[in-house]
Amino acid sequence: MFDWFYQIQWEYLYNPELAWQSVPLLMEGLKVTMIIALFSMFFALVLGLLIGVARMSKFWLFKLPAKFYISFMRGTPLLVFIFILYYGLPVIGIQFNSPIVAGIVGISLNFAAYNAEVIRSAIMSVPRGQWEAAQSLQMNYPQLMRRIIIPQATRIALPPTFNIFMDIVKGTSLASVITVHELLYSARIVAGRTYESMTMYITAALIYWSVCVVIGFFQQYLERRYNRYLNKQ
Repeated sequence: MFDWFYQIQWEYLYNPELAWQSVPLLMEGLKVTMIIALFSMFFALVLGLLIGVARMSKFWLFKLPAKFYISFMRGTPLLVFIFILYYGLPVIGIQFNSPIVAGIVGISLNFAAYNAEVIRSAIMSVPRGQWEAAQSLQMNYPQLMRRIIIPQATRIALPPTFNIFMDIVKGTSLASVITVHELLYSARIVAGRTYESMTMYITAALIYWSVCVVIGFFQQYLERRYNRYLNKQ
């Protein structure tokens, strides 16, 4: 019944020696991956905040474009959007100087929509009494958001925001299709030279996983700090 199990050539499944020898090249790819991920997350947060606030606006001039943007970005694959930016825009005379820039722009614009929804839901989760108390102190809207609402919404938005950051780290692998020399692209180079595809892709997966584990620990640290602050109140 289990004859197939014993027929598997396990020595071809994973080659630890090749994986170890490939670590320097993969680390170079990981540097590019993290550069893209960090810049993309920063711009996605800034854009997400602006779009999320516009989405809650009472003025249709802000609200409708924000709703359309969120719907479009959430409803289209990131890979297709990267193709549009890198291969489609040159048709109309717009061209990126570097595929890395195209990757950052594409990932930032795509994940800004997800951040916008996280930020919007976090802001709406702040008790209404906080809004009314700030208004009674005659705060204008920017002061209300900056001093009262956003600090409280940050704690609520922390877990889903870190989940988005993990998705961005993994999403950087799609930049390999436009020749960005990130982690997956480096693994593909070694796999093409050695024909050890399983070894290289498993190694790349383990590195992605390790990065996400570190991000998860950092998330837990920040959550504990916020919870400690709340417990003192």
